Parts: sequence; structure tokens; C-alpha cells
Amino acid sequence: QVQLVESGGGLVQAGGSLRLSCAASGSFNVMGWYRQAPGKQRELVAVITIGGRTTYADSVKGRFTISRDNAKNMVYLQMNSLKPEDTDVYYCRASSMTKNYWGQGTQVTVSS
Repeated sequence: QVQLVESGGGLVQAGGSLRLSCAASGSFNVMGWYRQAPGKQRELVAVITIGGRTTYADSVKGRFTISRDNAKNMVYLQMNSLKPEDTDVYYCRASSMTKNYWGQGTQVTVSS
């Protein structure tokens, strides 16, 4: 059974930083972070391939950095210059050839 365990969310003031971590129970070609506000669709934040190729949402480019440790099956999201509009539940996703797996989510709240 695939497990994704996120950590690192919390409350931070605008302009601050947080680092999210996600531990996967196996190796996946693509891992990433998505976020979702109540009543809205889940949206991509950033993804990274096992080879290190990254894709970011325009809204986070230059502020967020995704990275991974393939030996540890970990993916990270360093979030700098946080804004109140970054407040959401952040989900880790791991993708195999045939299926996507999701973590339970971690709340990020940015106060103004």
C-alpha cells in the first residue's frame, strides 16, 4: 500500500518561509505538490521528475523551490516570500505509470 506522509505546514506571517516535506513508501517517477482551498479545485504548485526536471505554477515561480531526495523517497517544497493568498491545504502527490497517489494534506496559513 502506497503511503505519502506530509509534514512542515503551519502558521507564518506574510514574507516568511516554510518547508514542506513528503515521505513516500516507494520510488515514483514524478512527485509534486498541489494545493486546494475550500470550495475550489486542487491546483498544481510544483512537480519534479526523478531526473530533476521541474515545473512550477506561475503564481509561485521565483518564490517556491521543489526538490527531491531519490535515495530517501522524499520530496520537499521550500516556500519563501509567502503571501496570504498562499494559504491552502497542500497535498503531496506521487505518480506511477498508471496511478496517482495523494497524501493527507498539510495546512499552510499565511497571516497578513
